[in-house]
Amino acid sequence: MIKAYAAYEPKGELKSFEYEPGDLKPDEVEIDVHYCGICHSDLSIIDDEWGMTSYPVVPGHEVVGVISQIGAKVKHLTPGQNVGLGWHSGYCDQCNHCHSGDHNLCAEAQPSIVGHHGGFADKVRAAANSVVAIPDGIELESAGPLFCGGITVFNPLLQYDIKATDKVAVIGIGGLGHLALQYLNAWGCEVTALTSSEAKKGEALQLGAHHTLNSRDEDALTAAAGSFDFIISTVNVKLDWNLYLGTLKPKGRLHFVGATLDPLDLNVFQLIMTQRSVSGSPTGSPASIEKMLNFSKRHQIAPVIEKYSFENINEAIARLRSGDSHYRVVLCR
Repeated sequence: MIKAYAAYEPKGELKSFEYEPGDLKPDEVEIDVHYCGICHSDLSIIDDEWGMTSYPVVPGHEVVGVISQIGAKVKHLTPGQNVGLGWHSGYCDQCNHCHSGDHNLCAEAQPSIVGHHGGFADKVRAAANSVVAIPDGIELESAGPLFCGGITVFNPLLQYDIKATDKVAVIGIGGLGHLALQYLNAWGCEVTALTSSEAKKGEALQLGAHHTLNSRDEDALTAAAGSFDFIISTVNVKLDWNLYLGTLKPKGRLHFVGATLDPLDLNVFQLIMTQRSVSGSPTGSPASIEKMLNFSKRHQIAPVIEKYSFENINEAIARLRSGDSHYRVVLCR
């Protein structure tokens, strides 16, 4: 029997929940959960913001733990190994995307917290093809957020050929943005933090930004016209996107990893006349997660976390909802 915490209704408190997982499948592993980050996506699933939640729902997709069991067909993982599990808990391994290494684009990928019980539990099961070993030298208590927040901002560096000579801006210095600053700095980029928080400017510089701009200062953004090769937006709110497009160089890219639900109101001529692009990306493949972990180890990149016990899970969720968390919340056992 797996003991977990589940939400039974939108915005409801999490309560104790138990379920019988059945026999371990040949391609599965079972993980004893030691840590689990709480991501804003967990809140979206708890609240059914995306219209895909089935209750009771066990959130938790930034899992760090130890393998306790492996299925008969699992060869690359062993009991006792430190591993992590992110947004996906399985892939079809049959489609062109899986065959080309883009497992995160698999149409049959199984989300860890949609139609599947996640990591707010003492154990979690997942297909072995979605579980990634954690290299020695990564601090386990802070590793969980790397499996969602970390790979979400690292994956675009791989996908869009970001160069060490590029000038890059990060919109929003929060759970995603504070990691983006660290990765981009270590990548070699000249990094600008775009934030409306005066309190975050000094810390943004400590985390890796070379410059800061007030994201609410229209004059400052106008003065930055044609400055950036790449802008990554980590926020989930509506902004004046045309103003940000104007800060891009010709052939520059405005890239979204923050899930804003409002339609994008864009001046197409800003794209056409300068060959600018707008794009988005989800989390990364297991292969990309492995690269991200090794890069994080080499450059000593880690999220800034606040720790809570699993027993205080509702307090931890309330902290994340408040918007005052600094910067990622992690449940610890």
